[in-house]
Amino acid sequence: MLSNADYRGVFLNDIPMMDVRAPVEFNKGAFPHAVNHPLMSDKEREAVGTCYKEEGHEAALALGHRLVKGAVKDERIRAWQLFHQQNPNGLLYCFRGGLRSQLTQQWLAEAGINMPFVVGGYKVMRQFLLTQLHDRIAQGNIHVLSGATGSGKTEVIQDWPQSIDFEGLANHRGSAFGSTGSKQPSQIDFENAWSIKWLKLSNQTDAPVLFEDESRMIGRIALLPEYLGLSKQAPTVLLNTPLNERIERIRKDYFVHAYQSQLSQGEEAAITYLDEFIRSALTRIKTRLGGERYKNLILLLDSAVLQLINQGSWSKFDDIIDVLLSDYYDPMYEYQLAAKAQQTIFEGNHKEILEWLADKKKL
Repeated sequence: MLSNADYRGVFLNDIPMMDVRAPVEFNKGAFPHAVNHPLMSDKEREAVGTCYKEEGHEAALALGHRLVKGAVKDERIRAWQLFHQQNPNGLLYCFRGGLRSQLTQQWLAEAGINMPFVVGGYKVMRQFLLTQLHDRIAQGNIHVLSGATGSGKTEVIQDWPQSIDFEGLANHRGSAFGSTGSKQPSQIDFENAWSIKWLKLSNQTDAPVLFEDESRMIGRIALLPEYLGLSKQAPTVLLNTPLNERIERIRKDYFVHAYQSQLSQGEEAAITYLDEFIRSALTRIKTRLGGERYKNLILLLDSAVLQLINQGSWSKFDDIIDVLLSDYYDPMYEYQLAAKAQQTIFEGNHKEILEWLADKKKL
């Protein structure tokens, strides 16, 4: 059995874990190095839970044995055996480290495999990570990287090892145009991954951790209110990037990326997807853009799509980006930056910031 004192080591060392909860539980939240090999299916778990409420522990246990037996039981044990063969140092857990963990461990032992389970299960490990996250926030040892939209903040974050990439963890670029086309993690999975990453960094050095300046929501993922309060007061590093570079980056990272992601379906499908991607993003911010500006941007989009079809040119998409930056994103950014002016401790381009961070780390 794995006791409370070992949780830190599990996450610092990326110990593989076998989650024997039902799939519906696993999908709500798990850990980065956990795989789901359930003792019971969702329907079986629901039936056993109902029996437990109505008839008690013994009746529920008996029902579980009736549901998971014969070929079904053999198939699940084979999956557990394969996990152990691939991960001989692996652990297993259920929700509380109770009956499901004990039964899984027992059946594995009968098959000649000794696999420890986590005392307290998922519930206690999740609480451990939440506590660690709140402890790090309370310590406040962070720097915040700020910069106008399209300035390349994520590139700096990815190039600096003592940093946490919120957008990477959330699988979203953090704006109305930020969808990557892939599914975002659950809120719980995001928080678990965030806590583990911060735990590892804090275990390596006392240097401040660099975070990108983010709003409350990254797609449908919410940052903790306590962290947002900290980030508003934290020392700020300001990334300066020329407007033409920002426009080019946004075109490549958002528009061209959206187009290319669908090219395997044919050029017509790719252009249709690009048009819908931009149109729906503009609609999401329509109220904040204002009716007249929204209409003008839609007309620009129509023209840009036609130019791309007829001439293969992206120049009119740059016009859309220019309007969005000058009339929408930059005024918001300048307002927010003014409110944090006293927290700015350094500003420069990508290279200058990395050099400054490296020099500061040596002190």
